[in-house]
Amino acid sequence: MKDIKQKRGEAGKKNVRNIPKKTKLSFAEQLKLSIMKMNRIPRTAQDTVPYRKMFEDGICQVTRNYYTKTVRFEDTNYEMVSDGVKKSIFDGLCDFYNYFDPSATVQMSYVNQQSTFADTMKAIEVDDQDDQFNDIRDEYRQMLRKQLTKGNNGLEKFKYVTFGIESDNIRTARIKLNRMETGIMQNLRLMGVESHSLDGKERLKVMHGIMNPGTDGRPFTFSYDNIRESGGSTKDYIVPMRFDFSENDSFRMDKTWCSVSVIDITCAEMLDDFMSKFLHLDRNLIFTMFVHPVNQKEAIKSIKGSLSDIQKKKIDEQKKAVRAGYDMDLIPSDINTYGESAQSTLNDLMRQNEKMFRLTLIVMNFEDSKDKLDSSIEATNGVIQLGNCTMRRLEDMQEQGFVSSLPLGLNLTEEYRQLPTVNTAILIPFTTRELFIKGSSSLYYGLNSISNNMILADRKRLINPNGLILGVPGAGKSFSAKREILGVFLQTDDDIVVTDPEGEYYPLINALDGQVIHISSSSNDYINPMDVNLDVVRNPEKYKTGDADTEEDIGTIVKDKSAFIMSFCEIIMNKPGGMELDGGERNFIDRCVKQIYEKFLYNNPTEETMPTLEDLYNVMMQESEHNEKGRNIAECLEMYVHGSQNIFNHRTNINLNNRTVCFDIKKLNTTLRKLGMFIIQNMVWTRVSQNRNAKRFTRYYIDEFHLLLNQPQTASYSLEIWKRFRKWGGIPTGITQNISDLLSSPQTKNIFNNSPFIYLLKQSEQDVELLAEYIGLSDTEKDYLVAADMGCGIVKFGDTIISFADHYPTDTITYKLLTTKPTE
Repeated sequence: MKDIKQKRGEAGKKNVRNIPKKTKLSFAEQLKLSIMKMNRIPRTAQDTVPYRKMFEDGICQVTRNYYTKTVRFEDTNYEMVSDGVKKSIFDGLCDFYNYFDPSATVQMSYVNQQSTFADTMKAIEVDDQDDQFNDIRDEYRQMLRKQLTKGNNGLEKFKYVTFGIESDNIRTARIKLNRMETGIMQNLRLMGVESHSLDGKERLKVMHGIMNPGTDGRPFTFSYDNIRESGGSTKDYIVPMRFDFSENDSFRMDKTWCSVSVIDITCAEMLDDFMSKFLHLDRNLIFTMFVHPVNQKEAIKSIKGSLSDIQKKKIDEQKKAVRAGYDMDLIPSDINTYGESAQSTLNDLMRQNEKMFRLTLIVMNFEDSKDKLDSSIEATNGVIQLGNCTMRRLEDMQEQGFVSSLPLGLNLTEEYRQLPTVNTAILIPFTTRELFIKGSSSLYYGLNSISNNMILADRKRLINPNGLILGVPGAGKSFSAKREILGVFLQTDDDIVVTDPEGEYYPLINALDGQVIHISSSSNDYINPMDVNLDVVRNPEKYKTGDADTEEDIGTIVKDKSAFIMSFCEIIMNKPGGMELDGGERNFIDRCVKQIYEKFLYNNPTEETMPTLEDLYNVMMQESEHNEKGRNIAECLEMYVHGSQNIFNHRTNINLNNRTVCFDIKKLNTTLRKLGMFIIQNMVWTRVSQNRNAKRFTRYYIDEFHLLLNQPQTASYSLEIWKRFRKWGGIPTGITQNISDLLSSPQTKNIFNNSPFIYLLKQSEQDVELLAEYIGLSDTEKDYLVAADMGCGIVKFGDTIISFADHYPTDTITYKLLTTKPTE
């Protein structure tokens, strides 16, 4: 930030106090000011809101020849990013403001407003179901409510830019405004800021929310069909029942107490955190910035005039000094300072990418009682004083101030200060991205570590829902996975399958009445790696999707099973250095698999006649009589058919119809554990295939995921899941501590790159450097990950990166189901 501070400091010294504060206003501004200067008292609440017509496309005709549009834009990370990124955002804001020419009026609106309690609670509500788990749901609901109160999610925050131009008619105005809108959204996009153009109904809803805050406000029931049928005004649907402007420094909207103040920029230099402190206020308020570009020639002429005045004053002071017998160089220092500042500003306007703007800062506080309003104003004033600025109420101009606070692009206050681009852009309106997606499938992922707001997200809304949970041992990986599983179970109808190499998930699965399958040499639970989905043969029409990636038939069954058996053989052969099967070996396996399944699938196949590993072994022995490579593969397979490791040489005898299934493979030895995980992965394919036709999502959690990534064939098979699951309704989640395994080969890097959801817990310094390279972490974010407490870290949700903390309440039944701490 050194460059920013230096540039900002220089701009701060260019204190333009010497520039006349009041300059000749444009015709548009004179027209705006005349609206409220008419000697009349509004007869109705509608009269207070001075616009003529709101078109359906979002263009508002404010006066006879003045039109505006509004774009809503989101927050972006600023407080935790690197100095380089901060400078990039600052430069982007400079470009954003410089985009506008003197014909435009720009209004930046930052609205902090308490949402209704019902709306907030609805976003996190978990509805009861007709099952035996409503006691768990009730506790989970209470947990969410408790976490919600830790932040200010009840306070909704919105950012808008409203821009307007003069035009003789709506057709010309529409062309100009649409062109401006494209440029505005492009400039925001270059800063990594998402934006959305508001249509007419959305703009009306924004103003309705401002004028009808809280639970007692009138509901928004507007539609353009109503207007066409009744012939009424759009204002009828947005204004409160009454305004009361009888007080000189406050007013009322129905039962809401309000006051509008202007902020005087009296400091020589503003810091880039002025706005962030303001926006972090947990108060109902609207902060408004009017930014009007000054004609460049007029600005230069004005500053040159100021320089002439300063020079004249300097000469007068020198004459006084001579007459008084003093050294003529001993003149007031501020004269030289003003002269240097004005000259520097002039140089920037003439040579640099600088413009001059007339800047108006207004804040409207509003609360449901007079005492709360006074407290809110006091808190707001405290923050403004921290920035060495002053705040004063608009006495006898509350109505004008209120209208100026509405996102109409209409400034009726006659208050402004002229500032160059850099001093305007330093009012940076960004703090941290928030992630609070409303919806029945949105799950809890902790609290934003900066704002303390709840993180609520739905992975299904990403371009694909694939995910990874990464962290050092003890960071809370399994806890985080189980917390998501609990949310999925309570809030959705999705199926859940877990591969559990450490025996950590069974308490939760049992509590959810799920099925825990123990795979070990001493268990009687068997899964057959040769299983295929026979429903494809019995009901082929169900699997004709018209999509090559998801369509299934006997040919695709054989092809997929061949790829699986190749990976299976790669594991059991355990070639030195992780070598892949060569072409001859793959060809041999493919030939044997085709022989088995073409015979089986075309001859009335049943579960009772499903091939087993022994069938594969027998065919391999027959086919390898004159094939040395084939003989080697068959000999490696023998131990898993007739030897001590034959637990997978059985037909499946378990019922997988339960919604929640956990494969506990803790008792398998190292070789069989990897093999077991891989076989389970194959079974999940079948489950996903069946669920796709039932239009049901399948969540698949793979703990110790790195075990499937250190051999090329199994890594390749896992990559296929990451690439294809989305179209099949599958949502895979890999859980591992080994970042290096994830980034060790092109295949595994593709798994990482195909995971829009990444939940990062505490990391080692070595791993955090690897992560930073791939997802662009700042030094602050890297330090946060290295020093993170258990349950804390950074979540990447698409392009959104947010630091989080999840201190799950420990005095709950669900906590005991989720924790893996031996002492708990």
